[in-house]
Amino acid sequence: MPETPSSTGPLSALRLEERLRDTGFFLNQALRTFNATGSVVPSSPALARAMAEHVRRRPDPEQPLRIMEVGAGTGAITRGIAEAMGPGDTVDLVESNVEFATHLERLLATDPQLAPVADRASVHAELVHEMGTDRTYDVIVSGLPFANFTAEDVKGILQYYFEVLEPGGYLSFYGYLYTKEVKAVIARRADYLRQARTSWVVREWIDRYGVRSDKVFANVPPAFVHHLRKPVGESSS
Repeated sequence: MPETPSSTGPLSALRLEERLRDTGFFLNQALRTFNATGSVVPSSPALARAMAEHVRRRPDPEQPLRIMEVGAGTGAITRGIAEAMGPGDTVDLVESNVEFATHLERLLATDPQLAPVADRASVHAELVHEMGTDRTYDVIVSGLPFANFTAEDVKGILQYYFEVLEPGGYLSFYGYLYTKEVKAVIARRADYLRQARTSWVVREWIDRYGVRSDKVFANVPPAFVHHLRKPVGESSS
């Protein structure tokens, strides 16, 4: 009878050690730049899998995908994307935090889940709108903490996403459950109103383009994932 690979073998131990190291590094950066990270722990594998839904479930298995992940952080969501990528897929990892971007470069060389796609992945240490509009994508995965941004910023980001998204392409992003309810109780009025305005913008885009929403309870904190699709007849410009 063939042996079943042990879940506690050297590879699993290496992944656990890497993720513990990622968590400590993420926490250090999050405490310094919370508005840009939105959490104090990296996303879970369950959330990563949900975010990579449209990399994994593609309409044409033979057609390579051009993917952009925004707010890649320490690579927690990136691992889910890498697992779902096909042989010809490429991914741009956009991360404005230089420390995180440098960490991602190292992971592409050393991480057992990311190294296999290293030759098809590029790290961009810049804000997403600085990427320009000379390239387009079939799938955009956004880890930006919209709840921490102004309504105007979120609207601009979403407009940019849909400008570089191919017609028929998908945008997936997440937020945390019950954030607005908690802030209604503990936040300053100005902060609560800012987030309320931001949520109205997000809801407008979901109502217009949304195709599916999922709740992911296996994450800290629990999250929702929204999937939006750009209509086939809508121009990239």
